[in-house]
This record gives sequence, C-alpha cells and structure tokens, in this order.
Amino acid sequence: MSSIEITKDTYLMWYEQMLLMRKFEEKTGQLYGQQKIRGFCHLYIGQEAVLAGAMSVMKQEDSMITAYRDHAHALAKGVEPKAIMAEMYGKATGCSKGKGGSMHMFDKSKHFYGGHGIVGGQVPLGAGVAFAEKYKGTEFVNITYMGDGAVRQGALTETFNMAALWKLPVIFICENNGYAMGTSVERTTIQTDIYKLGLPYGIPSSAVDGMDPAAVHVAMDEAISRARSGEGPTFLEMRTYRFKGHSMSDPQKYRTKEELESYKAKDPIEMTKQTIVEKQYADDKWFEEIDAKIKAIVDEAVQFAEESPWPDASELYTDVYVQEDYPYIRD
Repeated sequence: MSSIEITKDTYLMWYEQMLLMRKFEEKTGQLYGQQKIRGFCHLYIGQEAVLAGAMSVMKQEDSMITAYRDHAHALAKGVEPKAIMAEMYGKATGCSKGKGGSMHMFDKSKHFYGGHGIVGGQVPLGAGVAFAEKYKGTEFVNITYMGDGAVRQGALTETFNMAALWKLPVIFICENNGYAMGTSVERTTIQTDIYKLGLPYGIPSSAVDGMDPAAVHVAMDEAISRARSGEGPTFLEMRTYRFKGHSMSDPQKYRTKEELESYKAKDPIEMTKQTIVEKQYADDKWFEEIDAKIKAIVDEAVQFAEESPWPDASELYTDVYVQEDYPYIRD
C-alpha cells in the first residue's frame, strides 16, 4: 500500500499529465516530418504512465536525469512546454538555449538534469547528484531513468556498487520497452528479468507494470520513502512499451503489428480515462475541457518556437567552460 493516497485528484492529474505528454509528442512527430525539428528525435508515446505515477510521489525539489528520450520527462518535471518546443527547434529561447535539441533538455531550476545521448552515461551522473544531496544533508532524492539497452553498460554495475555501499538516495528506473533500438531484450541478455541485476548488490529490486500509473505510484512511493530515510537505492524495472519506433527514422520491422496492437489495448491514457469514468470522477464536459486546454498549450508552444530567434553565432563560445575567461578560447 502507498503512504500517499491515490484519490480522485490523483487520477485527474495523471490523465491531464499523460495527455499533455501524448499530444505534445504527437505534434513533435508532425513537426519533425515537416523538417521544423531536425536531428534525432525519440518519442515517448505509450510510456507515459511511468512518469505520471512517479510525479504523484516526487517532491518538486527531487531531481531527475534520463537518456535521450527526454521530452516527456522534461514536461513531467515542470519545464515550460514553450521552452521544450523552442529547444527542439534550436531556438535561443529553448531550455538549453537551442544548443541541445531533442536529446539534451536541461532545466536546473526544475531540478531536471538531462537528456543524455551516451547510452548509460546518465547512470553514474544520477548517483552523483544523489551523493550531493546526501553530502548536503537534504531529504531530496534523485530519480535516474535508463532504457533496457543501457543496463548492459559497465557503468551500471560500478554505479550500483557505489550507490549501495554509500546508501545513496537514488532510485534507478529501467524503462523496459522491450527493445534496445531494434533489438529485443531476449536477443541481448541472458537475464531477461532486468530487475534482478540489482539483487547481487543488496539493492531492493522489483518489476512494475509500467502501463499502470497506480502500480508505478505504489512502487515509487516505497522506493522514495526508503531513500529519504537513509536506506539507500532501489532498482525498478518498469515494464512498458513504446507505440512508435526507436526514433523517427525507425521502420519498426523487428516487431509485428499484432504485438503493437496488443499493447495499444493497454494504452495508459485510455485505461486511466476508463477508471475515471467508472468511478464517476469526471464527466464528458471535463474531458472536453482538458482536451481543449492541452491543445491550447501545445499550439502556444509551437507558436512560441516559430516566433523565437535563432541563437547568435557568438553563442558557440559560451557555456563551454565554467570560467568565462578561460584562456584556451580563441577568436
């Protein structure tokens, strides 16, 4: 049982959060097709419950770090949709000043630390953020997200060992959507129960239904409570599924249409809507109002990105070093 009660307001919040992620990502896909957004682009559609269930437990000061499938994470953490869209456009008003693009969102004010393109590279960084919180004596935790492909990086085992040894306030989350790019988990690892990778380090580890925000909420509440009380890390394998390809350039030939449709039947947004209706938490008018609200937010973000300026060429020389007058920068 969760120490943080799941109420009517929780379900309504989940639905609104997930719908924003979904509609924002769908618009992102359209804009990428129009070449408004360039470079790499990885959509989160289908996996929204993993974030929604976590956000109903996390505090605003808790930090988050993830890999390159990061638009929804930034939205969940409270980064302005306008700043996220502008970043994908490469505009100066983006949350990373137009320098990071789709894969490198960042907002220190929201305790959101990326957006990292190196597979598994964010895992030790997340533990480092957690170490800083423990060193400063705060009660805040770090949530470190990774994909199922990243768990086979050596940095994971090193990080698990240190995090367990030092009892760091970090929750490691593997978003297992079944495929590392286009290669299934079964073809790349002898241990298909990914959560078991944490057990040799004495880290409490378990599998969670990542298509159900309520299941995620309960698991995250327990893990965060452990971390806040000084008991150290937890490793959770969120079993989820992405409805789109690995990236916008993915032809998805490695999976069947039948498999995809079977998971779409478990769409977390539709399942949450069904619960809201069954429990009579909201009526059709409420859903219509939320749909209109989300559409307006997304449209405003696109307009903001379209009208924002490009970065000045001089920005190539800023944010490179902490020391602004670092002597090795030359004109």
